[in-house]
Amino acid sequence: MQLITVKIEKPNDINFILGQSHFIKTVEDIHEALVQTVPGIKFGLAFCESSGEMLVRWSGTDEAMIELAKRNAQALGAGHSFILLKWSPKSAASSAPRPTPLKS
Repeated sequence: MQLITVKIEKPNDINFILGQSHFIKTVEDIHEALVQTVPGIKFGLAFCESSGEMLVRWSGTDEAMIELAKRNAQALGAGHSFILLKWSPKSAASSAPRPTPLKS
């Protein structure tokens, strides 16, 4: 067996998730879960099939991120894997309320 390294192409302010699933409906399920729980979310998703023509299924809400997810999935070429790219503004973390410290 030969192992190779595949560099994931993405800007620094994009979150990247690499996952695995055996079900081709995964793309639809992940898409539905994201848009129903995060209004206005911007993401791209690509799933590599492992049988037949080994197609890459894709979905998302942002064309540029969909294309980026597709390119990365094709480069990876690992059946049953998916790539999710989600925009993550840096300001979101800094504007989130800080937890109250626990008193000992």
